[in-house]
Amino acid sequence: MPKAPARALPQLSVRIDLDPEGRIGPGKIQLLENIAACGSISAAGRAMDMSYKRAWDLVDELNRICGHAAVDRQTGGKNGGGAMLTPFGQSLVERYRAIEKAAATAARTQLTALRADIAKGRKKAEKAGA
Repeated sequence: MPKAPARALPQLSVRIDLDPEGRIGPGKIQLLENIAACGSISAAGRAMDMSYKRAWDLVDELNRICGHAAVDRQTGGKNGGGAMLTPFGQSLVERYRAIEKAAATAARTQLTALRADIAKGRKKAEKAGA
């Protein structure tokens, strides 16, 4: 997910804690989306400036904490290996994005008010510093 311009802040970021050691957030979901788009874990990791090992560790963690495989790996061969999301992995992405959208909608009024309060505070600080 690309960073929003500073004027759009504050914004909501959703993290779902599944157990004390396992959580799903925007980074893991972006990795799954990149795997779906790129067709491989290594290419998805490169797209996020992370090593294959880090990308694989995140996929492995997702599989462990969810109790389902989110990614199906194909071993290398004549045309090389690859990876694709399992039906569970695709559902995980869709559910996360739906939760994220619902949370953003629910928080929109308060985030807008917070943004206005911050803008007022910054203007006041600029006047005091000038």
